[in-house]
Order: sequence, then structure tokens, then C-alpha cells
Amino acid sequence: MLSRSLCFAVAATMVVPLGPAAANITDAPKAKASSIKLEIVARGLRNPWAIAFLDDGALLVTERPGTMKVVLDGGKMVDVAGLPEIAATGQGGLLDVVTAPDYGETKRIFFSYSEPRGGGQTAVAVASATLERGEGTAKLTDLKRIFQQQPAVRSGYHFGSRLVFRPDGTLFVTLGDRGRRDRSQDTKRHWAKIVRINQDGSVPDDNPFVGRTDVLPEIWSIGHRNVQGADLHPETNALWTVEHGARGGDEINIPEPGKNYGWAVISYGRHYSGGRIGEGTEKAGLEQPHYYWDPSIAPSGMTFYTGDMFPRWKGDLFVGALKYRQLVRLDLDESGKVVGEERLLEDVNARIRHVRQGPDGALYVATDNPRGRILRITPN
Repeated sequence: MLSRSLCFAVAATMVVPLGPAAANITDAPKAKASSIKLEIVARGLRNPWAIAFLDDGALLVTERPGTMKVVLDGGKMVDVAGLPEIAATGQGGLLDVVTAPDYGETKRIFFSYSEPRGGGQTAVAVASATLERGEGTAKLTDLKRIFQQQPAVRSGYHFGSRLVFRPDGTLFVTLGDRGRRDRSQDTKRHWAKIVRINQDGSVPDDNPFVGRTDVLPEIWSIGHRNVQGADLHPETNALWTVEHGARGGDEINIPEPGKNYGWAVISYGRHYSGGRIGEGTEKAGLEQPHYYWDPSIAPSGMTFYTGDMFPRWKGDLFVGALKYRQLVRLDLDESGKVVGEERLLEDVNARIRHVRQGPDGALYVATDNPRGRILRITPN
């Protein structure tokens, strides 16, 4: 499956300490440098956005311009037919993909995309479908759209949108503010929210706002600028997310039901013009980030490492960085506090869009490029 390997000894860099009110970058302890090997699993992908692993070892990859591929052993790729109409505009297109918790039996996948709504308007939608594969073929059947972000808007910005299954089978969907920060706190809109739905699109009875008329019942948490990375903590099963700030203020949060994470009332970043955002960095009733970056790294995909291939990394958190073209490893202690930060893949010079742990215990990353690659990370 692998076509080329490269070896890197990677140095650690800067850390932002965790606290009730987060601080700026300091000279806090640095993570121990790692020596890794990179292997190219696939190349020539058009801006790959997400990776999912199938039960036979193949990879399922979304390409933001609106296509999906199955990557087979040796790097051979098969186009997936049967996708819905997709609006590949600005930051939108075909976005995340995950396999159903019972994929081995049902072969169903779930994916998010920017959906055209007419008049140049778009919004995030989530669909499920059965992935049928033959010799050199792949197609989606029994396609069902299970969620539509409301309202649609004429914007190519801040779609989100990562998908994460909970152990109970419900699905988290992260939704960006669509560039409408002035309406991010509006609880009758899906902008800047995380929602939780059942696999058929219905609303779980125990969602935090069920029964209220002033909040959409699928909303889980509020005030998220643009979450492009999310995963469950391997021990607590709590949802962890990473979102883009503006100029600085990229955040890791642990979104709890019904809580408000502040955008765009508070932020550790500033507008791109240099102006202040909202009311400062904290306000009563609004949650502080678990960790943040300033300057911004432009974070994307995120995953916890739980494998045995890298024993020293077990329990650590990995975040892709678009702006700084790195994979960031956050060293976590037993309480979940960030105690060190290491920058990986700097020599690759590629925007890292997604990172996932494979069933083999290796890490796999997608590079965001018109001729993007899937790379496999193993110990050197």
C-alpha cells in the first residue's frame, strides 16, 4: 500500500498553559522530540478533507471539490458514485465522513457537505448511505439526508463540520458561524453551534434544550466559531473540539451540554483588522477554552492516540495545522491538562487537514492541496 518513506527527527516548540483564564504562549515545558517515519499511502487527491477506515483495511477519503474515493492497497483509488449535489464554493464542498458504529453489518457511512439551497445560498447537510463495493467499483445507495443546517446563507465561509459518534449511537455535528459572527449567539439558528442528533436525524430526548421554545432542540452547545476537529476522549468519552479563532484565539474546548463557549462575545483573538472582538477574553456565564493558541495555527482535524505503536504517545492529542503546516502533538497528563506541545511534519511543508489513528496503530494524515496526499506515520 505504501510507495515511499521519509524519516524525520522532530523538535518540540512552544506551549500555552491551561488555566481558568488561559494565558499567552510561554516558555513552559516542551514535549520530548520524536523520531518518525513517513510513508505515502496515496497521492494526487484533490484537497482531501477527511479519512475513514473501512473494515477490510481500505481508506475512504472525501475530496472538498465534491468527490469521494476508496483507497486500496498499493495506492489504487476507486471513485464513489451516487453522491448528492454538492456546492463546492469557498471553504465548502464535501467535508467529513465517518462509518456507522455498526458498519461491519450495515456498510452505512455518514458524511457532511455544503448543500446548494438556491439563489447562491448554501448550508451544511448530513447524509447517510450504504457503501456498496465491487471489483473496482463503489457507489452509495439508499441515500438519506438526515440533517440540514438552518438557515442557509450566501457565504463560502466557516462550515465546520466534523462528525463524531457517541457510544450511545448519537451523532455530534459541528457547525461554523458561516461568517455571521453577529448572529452566533442566536439560539434559533444553527450557526456557531454543535448539534446532537440520532442516526435518523431525530432529536435525542436528553438533549439539553429539549422542551424549550427559544432554542432549537438539536443544539448541544453554543458559541463555536468554526470547529474543524473533534474526537471523543478515550477514557471519559467526553467530546473534545478544536476551532479556528480569528487572528489568534484558536481553541480546544470540551463542550458540555447546554453551555456557551463565547463566540463572538469573548475571544483570545482579534479581528483580522486588528480590532478587538466582543467584550474581551472572559465574561460571566461564558466558558473558557481548555487550551488556546495565539498566534493562530489554523487547526483542523483532531484525534486522540490510543494505539500501541507509539507507547509514549498513548493518550496524547493530535491536531492538524493549516497555517503553520504542521501536525501538533499535545502531551496530556492524567487529568487532561496540556503539559507539553510538539510540532511534527514541519519538513513536509503541507497544510494538514485531517489526522486519524488507523487500525494498525499508525497515524494517518491528509494534506490539503490540489494534489494532496495521505501519509502514514510510524516510529523510525
